[in-house]
Amino acid sequence: MLDIKYIKEKPEEVILRLKLKGKDAEKEIQDIIELDGKRRALISETEALKAEQNRESKLIPQYKKEGKDTAQIFARMKEISETAKANGEKLAAIEAELNELMLGLPNLPDIDLLGGGKENNTPLRYFGEPHKFDFEPKNHVDLCTELGLIDYKRGAKLSGSGFWIYRGMGARLEWALLNYFIDTHISNGYELVLVPHMLGYECGLTAGQFPKFKDDVYWLETAEDERRRFMLPTAETALVSLHRDEILTEDELPKKYISYTPCFRREAGSYRSDERGMVRGHQFNKVEMVQYTLPEKSDEAFEELVANAENLVKGLGFHFRTVKLAAEDCSASMARTYDIEIQIPSMNGYKEVSSVSNARDYQARRGMMRVKRKDGKTEYVHTLNGSGLATSRILPALVEQNQNRDGSVTVPEVLRKYVGCDVIKK
Repeated sequence: MLDIKYIKEKPEEVILRLKLKGKDAEKEIQDIIELDGKRRALISETEALKAEQNRESKLIPQYKKEGKDTAQIFARMKEISETAKANGEKLAAIEAELNELMLGLPNLPDIDLLGGGKENNTPLRYFGEPHKFDFEPKNHVDLCTELGLIDYKRGAKLSGSGFWIYRGMGARLEWALLNYFIDTHISNGYELVLVPHMLGYECGLTAGQFPKFKDDVYWLETAEDERRRFMLPTAETALVSLHRDEILTEDELPKKYISYTPCFRREAGSYRSDERGMVRGHQFNKVEMVQYTLPEKSDEAFEELVANAENLVKGLGFHFRTVKLAAEDCSASMARTYDIEIQIPSMNGYKEVSSVSNARDYQARRGMMRVKRKDGKTEYVHTLNGSGLATSRILPALVEQNQNRDGSVTVPEVLRKYVGCDVIKK
């Protein structure tokens, strides 16, 4: 959620920055300012009425003592009470409308971001060289099928398209990737947290995914008297609510968390013809990084998260690039995002395996997550997140880039202690 004070002080700047994200918010901003004015006027009027009511009520004992008629006072107090009640109803309606408008606004993109979408994304740096073969390479679907790593047919039989089964060495390779990610993050000072996979609505609201994108998740059917829950689309949705409605101290920050979860996405069914196998799916595994920081440490934390994700990919020996996203390509709740993209040779291009984002105080405002400074001042924390990493594109790149002429796949050195072998063969 944006700062309403900032909106009122610099409405034209807010409108301009939101346009960079493809959002024409001129009417919403005008409505927000108008509703806030009405809200404040009603609050002021109601407080004045309550003050008058208190003054009048103090006169009653005096009037009775002096033998004066109190009917006029009681009539006025009744009038005040009815007006205050009506004001309360108006205020509730105004605040509901105002809150809906505020929740519907995306985060402001950082001022250094280019406007527009993917066409304006900017590669910042490259690592390594594209993989070259002296034989005709196979694609990851054929490799995983021939080596018995992935069972696509039985995955579809169990759950339909967009699902798969890891088997044998494929399951061990997947588990090896997750262990490599987790061990690296722990050594970097992150706390491992295993969160529920079913979450309440407030988690999606705090993360900025709800209410606009509430239909992009899988909702669970429940009895009317049960709390409605959804399957988490990413561990970020849970981790950024860990300190919801809390006030932390300066000494407690930064908070650095990682979590392994499967992720559940409804939009996976929409993909290009070359995005076969596990490149897009309704369920995939991911290790997620989240930080809560002081505002002045926010940029430093962002660079740390980017470096952590890059180092994981470097450790696997992949060629990759780090890309700064244009404003419109950043998600609604994020102020800036860098993507780390690797090559999957059969797909003739780069695929994102990590998105590192800074929400600034946008999520903290929605979730009332604050820090009390040593001078007593209270302000909102900043929240950041980054994939560290998702496996559903790492594994296809791994088998394609490390395939050998005989159809075997060389296991990256950092994974061998988990997998138990150097080469996966038929």
